[in-house]
Amino acid sequence: MRFLKIWFIATGLFLLGSCYSFTGSSLSPETKTIQINDFLNNAALVNPSLAQQFSIDIQNRFLQRTTLKGTKNNPDILIEGEIVDYNPSSPTTISSGVNAPGGIIQAAQNKMTITVKVHYENKIEPNKSFDRTYSDEAVFSSDLDINTIEATQVKIVNERIINKIFNDIVANW
Repeated sequence: MRFLKIWFIATGLFLLGSCYSFTGSSLSPETKTIQINDFLNNAALVNPSLAQQFSIDIQNRFLQRTTLKGTKNNPDILIEGEIVDYNPSSPTTISSGVNAPGGIIQAAQNKMTITVKVHYENKIEPNKSFDRTYSDEAVFSSDLDINTIEATQVKIVNERIINKIFNDIVANW
């Protein structure tokens, strides 16, 4: 009796696994290789390390979380793009000092915004190819200096944008 239960459970899991991908990947099983070109920084305001860090992070995401192999020759998937906007600090909320005559208005919180244009080409399933723009932001205290912002907030925003790109290409949501 116990053997029969185990056999039914094993058979059920096998059947479920054969008709559903537990990874949630929407990539065709024929898709084997990927090429991710370095992203250019064409923003009006340039963070010198942003493009290189973004390029490394997106390459790592796809190579570590998929079974795709990196190549420079005739890839099944091509991803490339450019950073089109970088704004490290714009005020989102303001505060007013009440002790001074007329009050002093200053930023209480700022936000960083990064916008990236992506070209995705899928040679196995061309109907899934696209050109899209991704943008995200991080809100932080106005007390932070630009070095702290660029050391911490850029990583946060990059991660969010890369998540969106990865989900649009790989995840089957």
